[in-house]
Amino acid sequence: QVQLVESGGGLVQAGGSLRLSCAASGRTFSSYTMGWFRQTPGKEREFVAVISRSGGNTYYADSVKGRFTISRDNAKNTQYLQMNSLKPEDTAVYYCAADAKKWTTVVITREFGSWGQGTQVTVSS
Repeated sequence: QVQLVESGGGLVQAGGSLRLSCAASGRTFSSYTMGWFRQTPGKEREFVAVISRSGGNTYYADSVKGRFTISRDNAKNTQYLQMNSLKPEDTAVYYCAADAKKWTTVVITREFGSWGQGTQVTVSS
């Protein structure tokens, strides 16, 4: 099992940027496909992005494509979500996720076995 801790959330004006980080510990970070999700009160958790073990493959939800960038640094056991051109509708709790299955499976199922505690992102208009 891998433990995940998000950081970097906060309050930002529309059009601004934030970078979220997710630090992993417990197992070999590079053996996990990583992802980001978000959730607002009363709604289902929403897929945001996924990245393969090596970082060579990424996939995004249409709602964030072109604005958000997922990346990872396996030497630092950390993944990132760079969020640019933020909109009020991006306001949510953002969750880091990890799974031991290959990217080719996870990008389809979007099922992850390990989750962080979440970090709040609030975008003001």
